[in-house]
Amino acid sequence: MADQPRTRQELYERIRQTSKEEFVLEEMIRLGFWPEAGKMPEDPADEIRRRADLQRELDKLREQNRHLYNEQALIKELRKKRLLESKKKRQETKLRHEAERKARAEAWQKKKQTEIVYLGQGVSAGLLRRDGKIDRLRAAGLPRLNSATEIADAMGLSIAALRFLAYSRKTSPVSHYVRFRIPKKTGGERIISAPMKRLKDAQHWIQKEILEKLAPTLHQAAHGFRSGHSIVSNARPHLKSDVLINVDLKDFFPTVSYRRVRGLFAALGYSEEAATIFALLCTEPEVEEVSLDGRTYYVAQSERRLPQGAPTSPAITNVLCRRLDKRLDKMARDLGFTYTRYADDLTFSASGEKVSQTGEVLGRLRRIVAHEGFHIHEGKTRVLRKGRRMEVTGVVVNAKPNVDRETLRRFRATLFQIEKDGPAGKRWGASKDLFASLRGFASYVRMVNPDKGGELLKQVDALIAKHNYKPAASAYAKKKDDKPAAKSKAAPAAAAAKVETDAKVETDSKDDPSKSDPSKKKWWKVF
Repeated sequence: MADQPRTRQELYERIRQTSKEEFVLEEMIRLGFWPEAGKMPEDPADEIRRRADLQRELDKLREQNRHLYNEQALIKELRKKRLLESKKKRQETKLRHEAERKARAEAWQKKKQTEIVYLGQGVSAGLLRRDGKIDRLRAAGLPRLNSATEIADAMGLSIAALRFLAYSRKTSPVSHYVRFRIPKKTGGERIISAPMKRLKDAQHWIQKEILEKLAPTLHQAAHGFRSGHSIVSNARPHLKSDVLINVDLKDFFPTVSYRRVRGLFAALGYSEEAATIFALLCTEPEVEEVSLDGRTYYVAQSERRLPQGAPTSPAITNVLCRRLDKRLDKMARDLGFTYTRYADDLTFSASGEKVSQTGEVLGRLRRIVAHEGFHIHEGKTRVLRKGRRMEVTGVVVNAKPNVDRETLRRFRATLFQIEKDGPAGKRWGASKDLFASLRGFASYVRMVNPDKGGELLKQVDALIAKHNYKPAASAYAKKKDDKPAAKSKAAPAAAAAKVETDAKVETDSKDDPSKSDPSKKKWWKVF
C-alpha cells in the first residue's frame, strides 16, 4: 500500500475496503513494527488476513443480497406501475367506448330521421332492400317509390310518423284503430275497425295514388267499390234468369293476410321495403284490450290481415280477386252461366237447358274458391229459381231492376202517415234524421228504378218543403279533431251506420227473399 490516506475520509474509506485489523497490520508492517508475511512462523497476520478475506466475501454476499432484494422491490414497483398503466388504459378505453357509443347513438338517431330499418318482429327482413321494378311501375302509371323516405315525402309525413303508423307490435299501449261491435242481421256480432285520422289519411293516399290506378286491370265481373259500378250494374246481367245462385265468401277481409297484401305490392313492382310499409299500413291484427296497473294494452291475438273498416281493404280485395274473377268467369261461360261479384257476394245465373249445370257450377266453384285462399259461407248459399222473387245484392231481377214490393209498400205507407199526421213519432231506418233517411231511400230507389224513384223523391221533397226541414250538419263537419268514436255513446252506432251505408261492407244478409223481416234489413236497405 504505497498510497497513504491523506485525509480522514480516505482513512475511513480504506478501513471500509479491508478491515480495521488488516489496516493496523499493514501500517505496522509499513512502519517496521511487524515482519512481512512469511518471515515469522505461525504468523498471526495470516489469520488477520484470512478474516479480512472472509469479511470481504461476506460483504460481497450481503451486497448481492441487497441487490436481490432491490430486484424484488423493482419488480413490485414495476408491477405497480403496470397496474396504474392498465387502469389508465382501461379508463381511456372506457372513455373511447363511451364516445363511440355516443357517436353510434347520434348516427342511429340521424339514420332514423332518414331511414326505417326495423318495424317489428317478423316483418323487418325486407327493409333496406330498395331495388324495385321501375319499368313495371312506370308502365302501370304508379308512383315510383321504393324507400321509406320517398314514401314519407309523398304522403307528407316525417320518417318518425311513418314508422309510428307502420310499426307492428305484439303488445302496444296505443292503437291506430277504434274498434266496436255491430250486430249481424243473421245473429252474432261483427267487429269494425275504424282507422284513426293519421292512419286513415295514409290509407286514403294509398287508395288514391296506387289502388285506384289499378281499376282498369280489374275483371269486368267485379262491380263492388268501383267507379261507374254499383249494385244495379252488378244485378243487371242476371235479369230474367231461370236460376240464380247467390254465394257469400266467409270472413272476406280477415282472410286476406299481411303476407298476401305484401306480395300484392311486390308484384306491382315495388321494392321489398316499400311493399312491407304499404302492407303494414293496410293491415292490422285482431287485438284484445287488457288493463294492467291502470293502463290499457292492446295484445295481438292473430296475424295481421285486412281490417273491416279501412278504406283500402275493398280495393285491395278487388285487385287480389282478379285471378279468382277470371277463373270463375271462364268456368261460368264454359257451363253457360253469367258471373258477377260485388265484394264478397258471388252471383251466377243461367236460363234454358243450361240450368241443369247448376250442380256442376257449385262443385267447381267450391274448388276454385278454396284454391284461391277463400272460404264459402255454406249457410248463406242460395239457389233461387224462376217463379219466386230473385234478388242480387238487394235488387229484384225477375223482370227489370227493382226494389221489393214489401219495402216499397211500407215506404209509401210511411210517407202517407207523415203527410196525414206529421213527422212526430215517425221513423224510417236506423237514423234519427227522418227526412234524411226518407230522401236517401228514395234516391236509392231512383238508382234502381228511375221511374218509381223519381216519383218517391218528389213526394219526399214536398214533405221536406212542407215541414221546413233543414238538414243537420254532417258528422264530418262537427268532428274537427280525431277523437276515438268510442268516446261518445252514440259514436259506435253512427260509425256502424256509416260503414254499412257508405262502404257497403256488410254483405252477409242472405235471408230467404220470400220473407220480409223489418228488424233484419240487408245492408243495402239501411234507409
